[in-house]
Amino acid sequence: MRVLAAMSGGVDSSVAAALLVDEGHQVVGATMKLWGGPSDSGCCSVSDVDDARRVCHQLGIDHHVFNFSEDFDRHVVGPYVEAHRSGLTPNPCIECNRHIKFDRFLDRALQLGFDAVATGHHARVVRLPGAAALVRGRDAAKDQSYVLSMLGQAQLARLLLPVGEMTKAEVRAEAARRGLRTAAKPDSQDVCFITASAGRPAFLGQRIELHPGRLVDSANGATVGTVDAIELVTVGQRRGIGSGPDGRRHYALSVDPRAGQVTVGPLEELMTDLVRVGAWTWTAHPVEPGTAVGAQVSAHGRALPARLDPDGHQVRLVEPTRRVAAGQTVALYDGDEVLGSAVAV
Repeated sequence: MRVLAAMSGGVDSSVAAALLVDEGHQVVGATMKLWGGPSDSGCCSVSDVDDARRVCHQLGIDHHVFNFSEDFDRHVVGPYVEAHRSGLTPNPCIECNRHIKFDRFLDRALQLGFDAVATGHHARVVRLPGAAALVRGRDAAKDQSYVLSMLGQAQLARLLLPVGEMTKAEVRAEAARRGLRTAAKPDSQDVCFITASAGRPAFLGQRIELHPGRLVDSANGATVGTVDAIELVTVGQRRGIGSGPDGRRHYALSVDPRAGQVTVGPLEELMTDLVRVGAWTWTAHPVEPGTAVGAQVSAHGRALPARLDPDGHQVRLVEPTRRVAAGQTVALYDGDEVLGSAVAV
């Protein structure tokens, strides 16, 4: 099988490519050039491209670089900025997977005559009669099925995830055994186009005007404080929100940039058993309303017992949890299998 392996310059994609070579596939490595600005997250840098190229040389396979920077800016960075302008909390890593890795990259692979693409994600694709299932990776602490939950059959049918059966420790040990230069390389962190040193305030402040906002008490509508930039506040935020007159901690309950206010209140007002979402993307077949599912609302969270409401656009949790910020992804599971996902509204 001809396989185009996405090589980020990290240890997971390095080992993924090596395993595919061992299996006898015709493997070519390709690194996506996505972000041309500063980055200290451990991906998207010149050194990462060099690491990927050198690993490919060690493996005896060709390496290419695809420049998708315009697509990345259009489908990931631009929408990220606009989401914050609108008071939403976006997930750019999922949108990168949706529009770049499993759209542009996959399309390029098919155009070049490859049969499949491979990545270093910690998840598994299980081939079933007539379908492919997306399943959690063996290493629960590193599972990345949540950020792949927007994939459908067209993508899963062409996807290989060679390290999904391995723990992270096993991946690093395998890389060390092979003498790969990425064996001890730290994992990438956070959003690749936002530096840890400057953070979101500097990044967004260069692209949109940041506005001060009022903190409004949910109990009586009184102004109880201010924030420097309402576009930086997210639902559930505690930092910078202050406390109520009784000294109890307050949290951001809702963000309204147009009104210039953040409604705040105690923790119990943040809790809810209902998450409203937009359109679903199903990995295979739509989930019938009323079906018992697990709902995961963050990359590093766990699936919470839930049911899909009859209208199909509300997930009803068995136990209340903190309100899910609009813009975040809700992924549905049946045990370890991903059923689909949608974005909270």
